[in-house]
Amino acid sequence: MNTQKVQFLRSAASPKDFLRDGRPSAVFAGRSNVGKSSVINALLNRKNFARVGATPGKTVQINYFLVDGVYFVDLPGYGYAKVSGEERRRWGVLMEDFFSQPGRMTVGVQIVDARHDPTADDVTMTEYFRGSALPFIVVANKMDKLKKSEIGPNLQRIRDTLALDASVPVLGFSCVRGTGRDELLGFIEKHI
Repeated sequence: MNTQKVQFLRSAASPKDFLRDGRPSAVFAGRSNVGKSSVINALLNRKNFARVGATPGKTVQINYFLVDGVYFVDLPGYGYAKVSGEERRRWGVLMEDFFSQPGRMTVGVQIVDARHDPTADDVTMTEYFRGSALPFIVVANKMDKLKKSEIGPNLQRIRDTLALDASVPVLGFSCVRGTGRDELLGFIEKHI
């Protein structure tokens, strides 16, 4: 996949705006402030292509990027406490609409924070991915903030909390050091 061939296509605020043209798509999901945009930027070797907000919860629509003929779909972050209940419900409805129709996703990328146990919202997102019956990977971002002795136990705790079987990889990732970039691109390429 040529990550230099990339363009922003659109933001979808409602199901009528979802793209449905049959192209393969890699769908990125994660809690607000987990570094979802940073992971996308690291994959593309760009600094600020997917906007990184100073305030968590800035991605409030589904953003579509075209990367060498493949959609990278950036879902809204979830679980940020300072978002109103109404906004949180709107995001939930948008996610349900997105996942309810087949053909909107080819491969899933769930991003969690390597430093912390997955939240109930992370578990719910895992269920969305699992329910799709499509391949997905869990990316444990911010690995650079862990001691070497913490990496193995933290990755195992993520696997256990999300109840992942052996078919779902858990990949350590660092946007700062580039750890996991090639492996994540390889996983996406293999499944599109």
